[in-house]
Amino acid sequence: MEPDIEPWDRFRDWLHCICVVTFDLELGQALEVIYPGDAILSNTEKINICYLAFPDSNSSQARDTNFHFRIRRAISDVRSCQKTFVDKSPSSLPFDSHYLYGFVHFRQCKDATIHRGYYQKSIVLMSVLPLFSLFYSVTARIAEHFFENGEAAIEAACHHIDTWQQPQVGRTMEFPLLGTLISCRLPAACDLPYEFRLDGHVELSDDRDESLRLFRPDFTTPIVQHVHHLQLIWELVLLGEPLLIVAPNPMITSSLVQSIVGLLAPLRIVNDFRPYFTIHDSEFREYSSKSRTPPRVILGVTNPFFIKALDHWPHILKVAEQGAEIGGDDMKKPKKTWSTSRTLDTPPGLYTQYKPFLQKDKSLAKKLLKSGNSLEIQHNILQRHFLELTQSFMIPMERYLSSLMPLKKEMSPFKGIPSTRPFSMDDFLASVDTNGGPSLTCGTKGDWQGLYKRFITCSNFGGWLSMRSRDVTNQLKAHYVEALCSADFCAQTLSTKHNVEIVDLVLRIRERILEISSETETRKNLVRQVVKILSNVDDDLKQLLMSNCSLREILA
Repeated sequence: MEPDIEPWDRFRDWLHCICVVTFDLELGQALEVIYPGDAILSNTEKINICYLAFPDSNSSQARDTNFHFRIRRAISDVRSCQKTFVDKSPSSLPFDSHYLYGFVHFRQCKDATIHRGYYQKSIVLMSVLPLFSLFYSVTARIAEHFFENGEAAIEAACHHIDTWQQPQVGRTMEFPLLGTLISCRLPAACDLPYEFRLDGHVELSDDRDESLRLFRPDFTTPIVQHVHHLQLIWELVLLGEPLLIVAPNPMITSSLVQSIVGLLAPLRIVNDFRPYFTIHDSEFREYSSKSRTPPRVILGVTNPFFIKALDHWPHILKVAEQGAEIGGDDMKKPKKTWSTSRTLDTPPGLYTQYKPFLQKDKSLAKKLLKSGNSLEIQHNILQRHFLELTQSFMIPMERYLSSLMPLKKEMSPFKGIPSTRPFSMDDFLASVDTNGGPSLTCGTKGDWQGLYKRFITCSNFGGWLSMRSRDVTNQLKAHYVEALCSADFCAQTLSTKHNVEIVDLVLRIRERILEISSETETRKNLVRQVVKILSNVDDDLKQLLMSNCSLREILA
């Protein structure tokens, strides 16, 4: 190991910790082991992990189940390499430093030696990074070895992960793990939209043991079953509406929630979402309170009790049991009212009184019907359809935002970095009327103006505007630096300026230089510009400028 790398440093670039959760007859679900031992988890986080690591429903079947969940963090710190990774990833990556993801492999099998008659245990990988394909595969691999060899397998896996290189986008990386080599390419922001799945491509090489195959999460099958409701659900998620999803098991609910979140790509969802949630979660009381407006969260649950507990929520999707007959015209239309009071045996379907702004596009269902049973083809059809819909919705906003930027020719080295004009809803809607709107690019008709008016009031718009404002500010700063580097600060030019203007100019150049840490060509050009200015001013002004300590250090 390199001397400057601390133990578990590389491990923490990828994972927060690995947990083993078991069922104790006296305590119920309990944390048996946490690796590494010094991993920090609050008591609330530990309790949440314990309950979310097991399916929230009784079943006598002997089976292995893979799913994931998401919990709030007590500490929201992020490692520098993780921040760099997120910054270079596609903008829709569902990353939030205030949350941890848990990737679960749950095993239940009959065991006559145990009083309850069943052996129940889960392996849980905790990470701030939403790398589903990779971590589902890693969790399944570690679980297989753990159930054969015990805790030694987890310890060995931790040491292997501690040798992995830091997360990087856009290039294929190889990671050793328990006798196999995992090949992984994580998507970059510059990738074409159709070049990657939800979070990248993962392969597993193991010539010695073909029984331990790569586990691939299926985020396509559950959502395809609700194709007739997807455009309406897309509007609900876009506008940050509360949505409760009740499914038979955590594998379906976590897959469905994550797929629904992905419908907004390339827009990043700002509101909270929980791929799997139980009544024991620390936020249950907050979410079930009827004295306040339902929180703007997408909640995936398996316990039918939620239908009664959250009967004040405006939108509920009840998923049919596996193997149940689904289809028919009744399933294709949202149900505006419950036939009776909301009961535990509520029929499957989408229950909402929401009136969509857009007309239903029936082409998606026809394309999926012709695709056969190929998950790859179905995934590509879904991704392309909603990517085009979201992009068509965002293009007018991007166009209007660009119009708020000052022109490059308006920039002057002797003035500060110009700012953009504020976003005006009236001006934006007028620009949509002028340019024709999204229906020209995606073909979907409807009240786009009404949808924009609602969207501009929700947090997803605030998140988009905040992110794009940062991008625009960085872009303006880059253009300003170009203007500084290309300006001719000759004696004749400087002679027309007051000393105060020249001092401000040098201080602004100094600020830009200090922002560039490495010795790049841009930094060298800026330093040369300072030297040129100093050589073309009188001695008194030069002496005044050189009294600045940081400027002297830059020129040293």
